[in-house]
Amino acid sequence: MKLKSRWIYLLALGLTFTMCAWGQPRPDQASTEPSQTAKKKTRGPGKEMGKGGEDVGKGVAKGTGDLAKGAAGSVGNLAHGNVAGAGASLGKGVGGLGKNVGVGTGKGVGKIGKGMGGEVKKLGGKSKHEKTQGN
Repeated sequence: MKLKSRWIYLLALGLTFTMCAWGQPRPDQASTEPSQTAKKKTRGPGKEMGKGGEDVGKGVAKGTGDLAKGAAGSVGNLAHGNVAGAGASLGKGVGGLGKNVGVGTGKGVGKIGKGMGGEVKKLGGKSKHEKTQGN
């Protein structure tokens, strides 16, 4: 009986410490200030255009991977004499290519356009060089 009560006591003590630990904030939560989380991080126009090119590249890469999978599946189906399955596999691969290239290009062109708009906005304002010459 004495051994059983010790185990119950240790279990209760362990649960108590666990509950106390759950109530504490994580170190990464305590270090952030509210003013830092409220700030919106914006990219410059050049970086925005670079990210757009990256999105286009990602879409093409994913699409090419889908096309390769479809082509490999169709070759395997043809080797087994399954002509209908080969056409379906190739069609699925081409569909994946079209989807991923379209999505990546759409995202990329949007970001490139946003970056170009930022560049035009910069050109519309006065440059530092003009201010120094005027004074």
